[in-house]
Amino acid sequence: MNLALQLIRWARRTPDRSAIFYGATPWATFREWADRSAALATAFRERGLAPGDRVLLFAQNHPRYLELLLGCWWAGLIAIPVNARLHPKEVQWIIGNAQPRIAFVHQTTSADSLDGLDALIEIESSDYELLISQPGNIQTPMHDTSAADTVWLFYTSGTTGRPKGVKITARNLMTMGLCYFNDVDQIHASDLMVYAAPMSHGAGLYSVPHLIAGARHVVPASGGVDPAELFSLGQSLGPLSTFAAPTIVNRLVDYAASTGLTPEDCKASFKTIVYGGAPMYVADIQRALQVMGPRFVQIYGQGETPMVATALSRSQHTASEHPDYIRRLGSVGEAQSPVQIRIATSDGMNLPTGEIGEVLVKGDTVMQGYWDNEEATYHAIRDGWLFTGDVGSLDSDGFLTLKDRSKDLIISGGANIYPREVEEVLMNAPGVAEAAVVGLPDAQWGESVAAFIVAMPGATIDRDALDEHCKNNIARFKRPKRYIFIEELPKNNNGKVLKTVLRDRLKQRN
Repeated sequence: MNLALQLIRWARRTPDRSAIFYGATPWATFREWADRSAALATAFRERGLAPGDRVLLFAQNHPRYLELLLGCWWAGLIAIPVNARLHPKEVQWIIGNAQPRIAFVHQTTSADSLDGLDALIEIESSDYELLISQPGNIQTPMHDTSAADTVWLFYTSGTTGRPKGVKITARNLMTMGLCYFNDVDQIHASDLMVYAAPMSHGAGLYSVPHLIAGARHVVPASGGVDPAELFSLGQSLGPLSTFAAPTIVNRLVDYAASTGLTPEDCKASFKTIVYGGAPMYVADIQRALQVMGPRFVQIYGQGETPMVATALSRSQHTASEHPDYIRRLGSVGEAQSPVQIRIATSDGMNLPTGEIGEVLVKGDTVMQGYWDNEEATYHAIRDGWLFTGDVGSLDSDGFLTLKDRSKDLIISGGANIYPREVEEVLMNAPGVAEAAVVGLPDAQWGESVAAFIVAMPGATIDRDALDEHCKNNIARFKRPKRYIFIEELPKNNNGKVLKTVLRDRLKQRN
């Protein structure tokens, strides 16, 4: 089940068709992509790397990311893509844990201090050019990868301690890739997948279904999220598909609204925007649909079940006549085809429909386990079920509504308060651009609610008016006891709000 076989298939079928673009400029045809990845596989073997050895990718988005991924898989190696914004000390810990042989880096990653490697290669250097000049083509021998072989080692963000290496197998990625067609979006060979979000995370995984379909791949010249650039690329090359965190979606919507683009204009630039990775508030997705039209699909997954748990389809986003429309917009959709989902207690006992508990997932996309961490694997996977650490409920139609991460749950006077519920209310208050809710230690109640608020540009928010808005929309015990107004919320590279940072700020204030 070597995923590089998909590249060979398209290199044979349409060898001279452009496969990768850097900005609007063609970077490689399918034959050139295959030749370069095969050459990398040859170079890896000549350096003594054997199937199962690891290769670290500590780089920003770049067309060579795709060459390297497929080159690793061609040779039977395990790719370790890591966030290009990590501090070298954090990357050094990953190196010590996973023991990769080679690291590919950008000069901008300040990776000179990394040690414990056979080689450190800058991807825009003559050293890299030498690697892809090795003999290589579709006839180059390919490793006979087993479905159970680890091919992608994804390190979690480590917000509650040291990051854990998630072992993603060839079966996990192939299942993920194939279910995309059924549960997320149809892909055609003429389609274009643009990598604006980090390729080290969810965006890079979407290279798999788009490679299976023989679609084209676009890396923005900026290497990241520039709404004007993305809209322009769509106009130049054709409508784009992309994966984006809700914060990126909001930036695209803001740009479209501020420049007067109509939904029809947006259709010319974007075919599909798949969003996930953090909460999307109902008010935000309603605005996105109004401004950009039916471009959106939501997915819910984790590194431990990559991109696959549930999906809220394009048609469900626009079914405004359905009596449960608003509630469904606030959900993350239904279970995707390869998995089962249930709600359980912490010891795995099923909970009835509508009750809130931990979200459990089972199926062929669930990870093999954590790298060199049997204890964490034991706690995460029991009887084949992945205990996600997320809290939610299932309705009678199978729609999953997430409440929060279990660690973000606030317990006040014995009552459970789910921050997202409070955040949804705050996001509907006049002048509020962003809101994040965390627990505040309280001598009387155990915890109370603290809300961090970011105002819209030019808006002034009155604390008493905001408090009155909350009184009119949620139970009094859920109302924030403290409002902290800040210029921006701390976020990681994937757009997730760093609530651990907010909790630390509260400790410093108290």
